[in-house]
Amino acid sequence: MARTPSNMLPLGTKAPDFNILDTVSDKLKSLNQLEGDTGTLVAFICNHCPFVIHINATLVKLANDYQKKGINFIAISSNDVEHYPQDGPDLMKVHANKLNYAFPYLYDETQNVAKAYDAACTPDFFLFDKDRSLVYRGQMDDSRPGNGIVNDGQDLKHAMNCLIENKVNNRLQKPSIGCNIKWK
Repeated sequence: MARTPSNMLPLGTKAPDFNILDTVSDKLKSLNQLEGDTGTLVAFICNHCPFVIHINATLVKLANDYQKKGINFIAISSNDVEHYPQDGPDLMKVHANKLNYAFPYLYDETQNVAKAYDAACTPDFFLFDKDRSLVYRGQMDDSRPGNGIVNDGQDLKHAMNCLIENKVNNRLQKPSIGCNIKWK
């Protein structure tokens, strides 16, 4: 299991737009269509990564809680499906339905979206405000597979609460750790 950290895109960076396949609806979706009224969380994930499998239940819970508060969630898989067929769009749809993803699960076939966001690993989280300015990037929390720390999403929850309450997040933003994105 590789342990690749986030690249930590500079805060204030504007969210790059995209128009890629939502594997659940089988329709192209853009950031314009999916962004939230208060903010937008873009999460780079995939089906097979043990780090993503570890956080999936918490990700779904957070989406169910925070989308009601105006923060929309968007999941994107950018992995090379030729070498990692378990991350292909058909299986992404099955995976999203099985886990009850309450958010779109987009397929970045060209990997251009991952490159535009400077995504490095799965999971990799980017929280943008309503003006598409980056206010948080990095980990969900300190939990990792096998480290015994409860996966409660505390870092991500704190960042989203700060955004909702219009407060500055002064906490240290730690890089996410996960499997590297499988580049072509």
